[in-house]
Amino acid sequence: MRIIAGRHRGRTLQAPAGQATRPTADRVRQALFDMLWHAPWSPFSQDRALLEEVRVLDAFAGTGALGLEALSRGAAQATFLETDRAALTALRANIAACREEARCRVLPADATKPPRAAAPCGLVFLDPPYRDGLMEAALAALAAAGWIAPGALVCAEYGADPGAAPPGFETLASRGHGAAHLRILRAG
Repeated sequence: MRIIAGRHRGRTLQAPAGQATRPTADRVRQALFDMLWHAPWSPFSQDRALLEEVRVLDAFAGTGALGLEALSRGAAQATFLETDRAALTALRANIAACREEARCRVLPADATKPPRAAAPCGLVFLDPPYRDGLMEAALAALAAAGWIAPGALVCAEYGADPGAAPPGFETLASRGHGAAHLRILRAG
């Protein structure tokens, strides 16, 4: 697993051993960022300078691959939420390897019971374990705690097509990639 593009392109990322953490595959991350960079609905496709101002939330962060990819491509700062100790160790090592400590904040917190946000985020990554209810519970909790800015793009990875968009969100894109199903939502 590595960073796909940007200033950290090619940087290898650590992942904890075992099955507790399921990092987003390189090809799925590439497909996700291709959508964010080129789709007509994406503000970043029209003005890349917007990325330099965006705050990123990587919830269920695991190794931090999604948030670090966004930072590599120019995002302003990233907050990572994770509860697993082995994943937190790998996440902190990956942040240090990229020398991004100044632009990162790691919170050992559950995305379904997050602390109050210091500031809302304009780009949110959600990649929970593929169990029923975690995505919707996290979206509701993160919105209630002030993590999701109005109009924010939420990049959600599901185990299968989830059907209708959750309340308060509009589906902008939905694509299958092997075992992963990516859905891009816009917060209302």
